[in-house]
Amino acid sequence: MTTRCETALNQCENIRVTSTPVELDRPDVDFEADQAQATDRPWTTVVWNDPVNLMSYVTYVFQTYFGYPKTKAQKLMMDVHHRGKATVAHGSREEMERDVSAMHGYGLWATLQRG
Repeated sequence: MTTRCETALNQCENIRVTSTPVELDRPDVDFEADQAQATDRPWTTVVWNDPVNLMSYVTYVFQTYFGYPKTKAQKLMMDVHHRGKATVAHGSREEMERDVSAMHGYGLWATLQRG
């Protein structure tokens, strides 16, 4: 009488392993369209509230670096102050990395995020 383990081993001995590649079904996805859509989504620079910088200084930075008029710079500063953050710029990843670095240079807390 054979046990289950012996039966399983006998079945395994009859299996042949080959190195032939297996073709897998791929979902119907347009890779190029997905890539184009991913690069179309802009990146954003987000400035975060901090306990260090004065509101007037943050307004000054937004005017000086981004060239925003005083009213827009003040609105963005108030978003930072009341909401904790403000999206201050949109663009390519490289541009937003440059803006984040500049904000750090001004002493502001900033990050970049995908659109």
